[in-house]
Amino acid sequence: MKLTKKAHACVRLEKDGRTLVIDPGGFSEEDAALGADAILVTHEHADHFDEGRLRAGLEADPAAEIWTLRSVAEQLAAAFPGRVHTVGHGDTFTAAGFEVEVHGELHAVIHPDIPRVTNVGYLIDGSVFHPGDALTVPERPVDTLFLPVMAPWNKISEVIDYVREVKPRQAIDVHDALLTPLARPIYDRQIGALGGTDHRRLTAGAYTEL
Repeated sequence: MKLTKKAHACVRLEKDGRTLVIDPGGFSEEDAALGADAILVTHEHADHFDEGRLRAGLEADPAAEIWTLRSVAEQLAAAFPGRVHTVGHGDTFTAAGFEVEVHGELHAVIHPDIPRVTNVGYLIDGSVFHPGDALTVPERPVDTLFLPVMAPWNKISEVIDYVREVKPRQAIDVHDALLTPLARPIYDRQIGALGGTDHRRLTAGAYTEL
């Protein structure tokens, strides 16, 4: 499986000539959803869900489909009948040849005064996990964890403890658009030293094999 890191929380996975894109939101590239056979969206916040990017991906390929939670699906289903699928915790499905399990139900707490929205994470082919905006621990081992490294709802001690709890073989940063170049070496050093696993950071557009 080939991973291409896109900006912020978006990742692109390729296998057997097919492409799966997760969270092509407003902080990601304008063309983040183009060329996708399948798109997964974890929740409705604009840095993960951008309607224009999703519509561009679906219009570019009439066979492309989306799997997401209800709040996002309701905004797209009428325009793309039969191509937008609603999922929730515990669901399993096949998207573009990838086997997907859905884990989690709620976005992490930003502040007690802000209502929590639904958030789901996706475990791909039983090995690669994207949690969206939550510190969801899947119910089975994970090889590669996409780690939401910096957000208004987390702090570095929680990120480190999350890596320790999931115990992946490797953790690769996502949700990093707000992390300044000045802070990156600090995060790299502390997560790498304390997380207990191989911690990696890819720049937008870089790729690796999983």
